Parts: sequence; structure tokens; C-alpha cells
Amino acid sequence: MLQSIWDDVKRQFSYGNAVIRIIIVNVAVFVLIHLVNLTLFIVNGAQPSPAFDALVDFFSMSSDWKYFLTHPWGIITSMFLHVGVWHILWNMLFLYWFGRIVGDFIGNQRVLPIYLLGGIAGALLFFISANLMAYGEGGRFALGASAGVMAIVVAAGTIAPEYIMRLLLLGDVKLKYIVAALVFLDLIFIPQGSNTGGHFAHLGGALFGWLFVRLLRSGTDLSLPVNQVLNTIQQFFQSLFSDRRRRPKVVYRNPNRKETFRNSRGNAASDSQRMNQQERLDAILDKIKLSGYNSLTEEEKEFLFNASKD
Repeated sequence: MLQSIWDDVKRQFSYGNAVIRIIIVNVAVFVLIHLVNLTLFIVNGAQPSPAFDALVDFFSMSSDWKYFLTHPWGIITSMFLHVGVWHILWNMLFLYWFGRIVGDFIGNQRVLPIYLLGGIAGALLFFISANLMAYGEGGRFALGASAGVMAIVVAAGTIAPEYIMRLLLLGDVKLKYIVAALVFLDLIFIPQGSNTGGHFAHLGGALFGWLFVRLLRSGTDLSLPVNQVLNTIQQFFQSLFSDRRRRPKVVYRNPNRKETFRNSRGNAASDSQRMNQQERLDAILDKIKLSGYNSLTEEEKEFLFNASKD
């Protein structure tokens, strides 16, 4: 069963859209962090371990400038880190619902940059507000995908304000009203004090989502430099691992051996088979491009997965 789940996850990550990939990364980190928590709990004699809190803080965004300077990665890692079940559940649901709208209207390649830049904008507003207001005294930590998700939510509402979503108990509601309600809730929850920094982070992400679409309409695409950096990183790791796999081969050929007609026919048949496989692979990829991965049959999915391992 575990192998089947792992195969499905790899397949979805390889051929799914940006929303699915972000969700997979967030869920994977959530599972990993709780497995570590379980291990520490057992090692600590069935008692909560302070090492777990230290580990979470290590990858979170801190409002303490000294801690932030020595842990700068927190501005990125914090947006993929969740501890609470409801926290990650609602974030991933909102990401799935609104991320698909963003991908359909302005392209799948812009979803991840909005998520990343929105998360950074939210982390910076959290940092600034925590240092200007009393709630930040003593140092606080922020974590979760909420700022990046809010950037995508507001971007969706800015792109297609008249888009209709069907809500449970409420029926059909225009997207602009849903987005306005979510932003308003963050505003009125700020004075409540339970998650002041988090709500400021949400508003930072929301502001960036609106700004991204406004700049895109004026001809400035902020996703381009982000995708260039991501492509450079991807190419680096691909070249790194491909160089390890490509090792020189020593081939010995007997000079006295004569090639037979049978062998040449066998090679031709092998070449023809490879061509047929490539044609089928191209057809499947074209189908994904037109109709999406879910339009494939189980046989086509299996063929695609096997081809990816070659």
C-alpha cells in the first residue's frame, strides 16, 4: 500500500500543476515534522519534547531581528511549515480552490511565484508590525502558508471578480465578495490578540496578490525573474545528478565477429519499437496539455509513469 501511495505522489508531483505540487510539498513537510515529533516524544519518555519546539522555531519566521539575521531561511521555509491539522487543512483547501482559478486565467507558471512572493511579503509585514507594536516584544514566530495563500486568493479575486463560486449553505456567490469577506475578517481579528502577527502576514500576502495582478495588467510580470531563478536551480540539480548517472562505458567488440542479417533485423525492430513508444509518449503529453492529467486512462498513466523511470 505504501509503495502504491508513493508512486501516486511521485506521478502527481511530476505531471500535476503548480497547485498540486505546492500542496504535496506542504503535506510532506507536515507529515515529516510530526514523525519527528513522535520520535522525540517516545525518546523523551512519552513527554512533549522541548527539542520539537526548537526545531519548529528553527524553520519559522522570527520577529526578532537578531534571530532572523542568523536564520534568514525562515522567510522561505516558514511558508511550507504547519503544525496544526486545521491550519494546514484550510490553507490547502483555499490554495486548491483559488489556485486553480489563478492558473486557468493567467497561467500555471505564475501560481508558484505568487505563492512565494506573497509569502515573503507577508513575512516582511509580520516582521515590521511585530517590531513596531507591543505584541512583538520578546520575539514571536510565524509559520504556515497563509500569506502565500492569501496572495493567491486576492489575485484570483482581482483577476475574475465576477467569477461564481458555489458555497455550502449560501449557494452561488461572486468571487469579489468572498475575497472581500476574507480580507475583512483579517482586519477585524487583528485587535483580538490571539494571532495578531498572523493576520498582519495575511494582509501582506493579500496586498501583494492585488499588486501582482495590477502590475501584470500594466505589462510588468513579477513571475518572470522568480521563474528564471527556479529554472536555474532546477537545471543545476538536474545537471548534478545527470553527471553522476552518466559514466563512461567500456565497450569491447570482437573484430572477427560478423554481423548477420538476423542481427540487423533485430536492431531495426528495436529502433521501430522505440519510435512507437516515443510517438505514444508524445500523444499522451499532448493529451495532458489539452485536457489535463486526469483525462488519461489508467493504462496511459501507467505507461507515462514507466517512461519517466527510463
